[in-house]
Amino acid sequence: MSFEKDKMLIMPAVDIKGGKCVQLVQGKPGSEQVVIENPEKVAGRWESLGSEVLHIIDLDGAIDNNTNLPVIKKILKEVSIPIQLGGGIRTVEYAKTLLDLDIERLIIGTMGITNPDTITELSNEYGSERVMISLDSKDSKVVIKGWQEQIDKTPAELSLEFKNHGAGSILFTNVDVEGLLGGFYIDPVLNLVESVDIPIVYSGGISSIDDIKKLSTTGAQGVVIGSALYKEKIDLKEALKYQ
Repeated sequence: MSFEKDKMLIMPAVDIKGGKCVQLVQGKPGSEQVVIENPEKVAGRWESLGSEVLHIIDLDGAIDNNTNLPVIKKILKEVSIPIQLGGGIRTVEYAKTLLDLDIERLIIGTMGITNPDTITELSNEYGSERVMISLDSKDSKVVIKGWQEQIDKTPAELSLEFKNHGAGSILFTNVDVEGLLGGFYIDPVLNLVESVDIPIVYSGGISSIDDIKKLSTTGAQGVVIGSALYKEKIDLKEALKYQ
C-alpha cells in the first residue's frame, strides 16, 4: 500500500485496550466511550465496507507497555487489506517482530523521537515506505510517552529531521481536538504539509463528511477516523467517496 499524490486514504481506526476495541477521549485511560468485543471482527467489518487500509493502535502498549500482540495477530488473519500499526513500540527488536508479521507500515512515536537512529535502522532494513513517524501535537508542541511529556519543538520543525532519518511518512495527530468530535484545525495540517514532501496522514477531531471534504483540500494523503465512525456521525461508504 503506497500513498498516491492525489488520493487521501480513508483509514478506520481500531484502537485496542484490554483485548477490546475502544475509543478514548484524548487518549485518557478511563475515558472509554466505545467498547466492543472481538476487535478482529470490527476490523473485518471495515474491510467489508470498502476500506483499503486499517489504522490499528495498541493502546495498552502505548500507555503501560502491556501489548495486545495476540489480538493483532487475529486481525492479521481476519483481514486481507494492509494494516498500519502503532502503540508501545519501544525497541527495535519489537518493531522488527511486527514488521516480520507483515504489518504493512509501522508507526513509531517516542522511540523514534528520542532515538532517531532507530528510524534509520528500520528504514534501511525494511524500506522507508514501511516506517511512519508519529508527530503528536498539543498546544502546537510535540508530545511523547502517551501524550504525557511535551518537547519544545513543533511538528513542522521535527518533520524534516525525520525525513532525513528515513521515515517514509508522518502521522500527525492534533491532541487538542482528538476524540472530541468537534472538528479539526486546518492551519496546522497545511503548515505540516507545506514543510515536508513526504506523505502526511492526519488524525484528530474528524467528525463529519464536511471535515473530510475540507481535509481533502490540504494535500494530506490519509485521514484516520475513529469515534465519528463508531458513533455513526460519519458513514464509511460516504467517506470513501473522498478517497
